[in-house]
Amino acid sequence: MPGHVVPPTALDLPAWRHVYSGKVRDLYEPVEPHPRGDVVLVVASDRISAYDWVLPTEIPGKGGVLTALSLWWFDQMGDIVPDHTIEAPVPDEVAGRAMVCRRLDMFPVECVARGYLTGSGLAEYRETGTVCGIALPEGLVDGSRLPEPIFTPATKADVGEHDENVSFEAVVESVGRADAETLRDLTLAIYTRAHEVAAAKGIILADTKVEFGRDADGTIVLGDEVLTPDSSRFWPADTWEPGRSQPSFDKQFVRDWLTSPESGWDKGGDAPPPALPDDVVERTRQRYLEAYDRLAKS
Repeated sequence: MPGHVVPPTALDLPAWRHVYSGKVRDLYEPVEPHPRGDVVLVVASDRISAYDWVLPTEIPGKGGVLTALSLWWFDQMGDIVPDHTIEAPVPDEVAGRAMVCRRLDMFPVECVARGYLTGSGLAEYRETGTVCGIALPEGLVDGSRLPEPIFTPATKADVGEHDENVSFEAVVESVGRADAETLRDLTLAIYTRAHEVAAAKGIILADTKVEFGRDADGTIVLGDEVLTPDSSRFWPADTWEPGRSQPSFDKQFVRDWLTSPESGWDKGGDAPPPALPDDVVERTRQRYLEAYDRLAKS
C-alpha cells in the first residue's frame, strides 16, 4: 500500500519505548511510570511525505522547525483551548524536536478550517458547488477568499491512505452533536486567531488541519501538531492572486519535482518515489525555515 512502510529512522531512546511511527512523527511511551502521569513522547522526524508516500530522502532540520512552530502556536491559542504539551525534559538525542505530552483519547476526525478555496476543497467545489456539504457562491477560483471561514472535516486515514472530506452531520454521527459542535467552534476559533496573527506578518493562512482529544479529566484538548507547513497552507500575502496556484511555505518544491519529467516517477503507479536531489532538499529546507522565521521570530 503506498506510503505504508515508514523508513526505519525512529531512534532507541533511554527510558522510552517506541510504540508507533506515522508519516513524520514517532511516538514513545515511558518504560517506567512517569512523574507527570500518563504521558507520551512525540518526536518530529525529518521525514517528508508527498502524494501519500513517505519519501526516502529527509529534509534536515524539518523536525525541529515543526516542533518549535507548534510550541509557539500552542502558546498563541492558550486562551482558546488547552493543549497536550507538558513541561518535562526530553532525551538529549531528540532535543529540539520532541515534546512530552499528555496521553489523549483522540477524536476520529481531522478538523479542517478553510478561509480560501484550493486543494481538495476546490476540486469538490468544481464538481458540486459545495465543500463538505456547504454551498458556496458561484464563480470562485483557485485561491479565492471565502465569504467566511468554513469547517470542512475529514476522516482520519491510515498512513498511505487519503483523508476523505465528510459533512458536519457525519461528524455528529461519529462523536455526537455536542462534541461535533465544540470541535467545529474550536477549529474555527483557532483558524480565525491564526489568520489574524499570520496576516500581521504578511502571510495568508489559507487553511489548516487540527486534531483534538480528551484528557483523563474529560477536557477537550488540542493535540498533535498545530499550524505548521505540514498541516496548513501558508501563502505570501504580497503574491496572492486568485485564479492560479499560489506559492506556499511548504513542500511545494518536492511535489513539483516529483511530478516533473526530471524525476521520472509515475504518481499513479505502484513504484515508490525516487530520492530527492540535493537542490530540492535545500530549497525545501529553506522554505520551512522561512515560515518559522516570518511567523515566530518577526
